[in-house]
Amino acid sequence: MPLSALAFNATLKPSGSSEKSSTDRLLALIVEALAEQDVETETIRLADHDIKPGVTSDEGKGDAWPAIRKKILKADILLVGTPIWLGQPSSVCKRALERMDAFLDETDDEGRMVSYGKVAAVAVVGNEDGAHHVCAELFQALNDVGFTIPANAGAYWVGEAMGSTNFVDLKKVPETVETMVSMLVRNTIHLASLLKDAQYPGEEK
Repeated sequence: MPLSALAFNATLKPSGSSEKSSTDRLLALIVEALAEQDVETETIRLADHDIKPGVTSDEGKGDAWPAIRKKILKADILLVGTPIWLGQPSSVCKRALERMDAFLDETDDEGRMVSYGKVAAVAVVGNEDGAHHVCAELFQALNDVGFTIPANAGAYWVGEAMGSTNFVDLKKVPETVETMVSMLVRNTIHLASLLKDAQYPGEEK
């Protein structure tokens, strides 16, 4: 059975914005590479959805998270793309992570979280140093809520400190970024395939 992926675009720019999104461009590279390996990806721009604050799977009337949560649980791979703001993941990215905190209590009869067996990778863009810090924050948070992180599962680009050039403005994608995207896709698909065929063991009764 083919693998499927869900991508979170955590840009602060909603769809229809007159400004282009660097996060969107980097995610597009990864999604294209996944498609070449027959992995179908759905991308959700988080800023377009009313994701309520909280740490449960349903925060009541008007909350867009329950529908998004269903898509997470249906996919084999979760790809989280975020810009760097003030040296941190974007606010909408953090909100999505906070909502996945509910997975800690959502376990099967053998103590496995609903996210067990799913693989996560990250994509980070910004105009300041901090990509490693943001990747580290995301990797730890995703691992805490049950996702498995492959080797080299982060792809990023950062411009010159205090510079004005964004990733979306580059005429050519740097070779180093292309290499990171290739490793991310290759390793993520490999691990997701293994876990799809062999789920983690549960608690011994």
